[in-house]
Amino acid sequence: METIRPLTYNCVAKTTQSPVKGGSRRRFLMRSHWPIPVVALAVFFCSSRLGFAYSGQNRASEREQRILQIQQLIQEHDLEKAHVELAEAAKQYPGDEGFDNLLGIVEAQQGDYVAAEKSFRRAIAKAPRFTGAYLNLGRLYQENMGADPQARRKARDIYRRVLDYDAANTEANYQSAVLFLQQGQYQESLDRISRLSAEQRNAAQTMSIECADYAGLRNHKGADDAAARLMAAPDFSEPDAQQALLGLLPGKRDDLIVSLLEKLQSRQQLGPALLEALGLAYERMNRLAEARATLEKSFTNGKSSIGLLMELARIAHLQKDYQGALGYLAHARDLEPGKASLHYFFGVVCVDLSLIAEARNSFEKAVQLEPENPDYNYAMGAASAFGHDPAEAVPYFEKYFKLKPQDPRGKLALGAALFRAKDYEHALPWLKESAGIPETATRAHYYLGAIALEEDRLEEAFVELQEALKAKSDFTDALADLGQYYLKRRDYQQAEKQIQLALKIDPDHYVANFYLLMLYTRTKDARQESQAKRFDELKKQLAEKTQEFLRIVDVRPFENP
Repeated sequence: METIRPLTYNCVAKTTQSPVKGGSRRRFLMRSHWPIPVVALAVFFCSSRLGFAYSGQNRASEREQRILQIQQLIQEHDLEKAHVELAEAAKQYPGDEGFDNLLGIVEAQQGDYVAAEKSFRRAIAKAPRFTGAYLNLGRLYQENMGADPQARRKARDIYRRVLDYDAANTEANYQSAVLFLQQGQYQESLDRISRLSAEQRNAAQTMSIECADYAGLRNHKGADDAAARLMAAPDFSEPDAQQALLGLLPGKRDDLIVSLLEKLQSRQQLGPALLEALGLAYERMNRLAEARATLEKSFTNGKSSIGLLMELARIAHLQKDYQGALGYLAHARDLEPGKASLHYFFGVVCVDLSLIAEARNSFEKAVQLEPENPDYNYAMGAASAFGHDPAEAVPYFEKYFKLKPQDPRGKLALGAALFRAKDYEHALPWLKESAGIPETATRAHYYLGAIALEEDRLEEAFVELQEALKAKSDFTDALADLGQYYLKRRDYQQAEKQIQLALKIDPDHYVANFYLLMLYTRTKDARQESQAKRFDELKKQLAEKTQEFLRIVDVRPFENP
């Protein structure tokens, strides 16, 4: 079976020797996107320069010696001297494409992409079927896709030109398959793989492409079969797994990602990138404990990554380990203090932990960094509504409404903030408008009822609270305030009934417990003393602030920053 090696450049300088056994069809399968190693001294031949007249044999011998000398310099990484030798050779052999090819290799090794491209193209112009120069140019493009937006297209074109005159060329077919896979053209990639020999298709690096292509095409059986063969291959390695991910991820085959990476992990230690891929697959499969452990290992073994810390925070949040989530986010903030989303999500978790002051500080920082972000303004407004002056929330909700006028939450939030600031006159227009919008009507009716209670407009309060409860019968705030309505009416039996309904749903409801204490005090109920103790405990926990804050904030779920 043919040798499988990483991506290299070939020193393709034609000599007078006979071609290697197997002719132009014998090729190495080369991986793409690998660092360029020492040049492999595999010699390819071009028929246009195989024969020399007897009178030119001495000159040919000199040329071959020059080639071997330059190849040796390249192998030893003495690129400067090789460059000098090639400059001399170009003067001696100005029409020799082989030296242009060698010069391209030296320039590529030196990181001079533009010069290397010119040298390889010059070699091809002199010998239009110079396969080695084509393949070197194709590899050059593959290694420089980040620097040249057109490099992928150029590489595909180069390999196509080889296949136009050598349809069975192994490397051109293989690299074409890789390029098609990278662009999501899975069927075209499979077509190129089908042109390889059976032996070549049984190489792990080829099976990884098949697995990716079938997954991308949503061909479950094909992907399953290719994955099974890949896992059984003795040469299955990290680059194969990375290549398979190109189709498994868009194909949503997390089951195969986990199977492949767990199998590889049983043979060798995974690098940080594959550990991250495995951890994210676990997360998508809701295997949260395994996801967290794997991503932590990836973070420890790799570079400090904000995105990875965010994933860990998200998982900890799903596990309701809010302290753990804060730890990840705090680390991320230390790494990148100017990233607003990190401060925002830190505030979100503070809300879960009832750390309202800390949440407000974090939201404030997020707004300072991104003042035009509507979500940050909304969260800051909600947090400010529970400060010493609830009116501080109003400018943030006004900003939110300006940024997202189509979102009915903005109007309701403004009305609620003004309600908490006891600015009922300005709250009423916003709340009445919100009452006419289905998404916000229930809570708007509640606030309108609460204002009516405060202003002793009892019949109006009763109507509004009933409207809220009609839409949501377990609305604890409305049940508690309906209890207050009956307290004002001195209907203590009905008052206790409504309050107890609220407490049955939420035993820690701050307002309902307060109204129950009021009821027991007025009626001189023997339970007044125990209820007073109960209420004191709730005051210490700041339950009222936390509950109402959570309802108003209505923050987004965790997202990638």
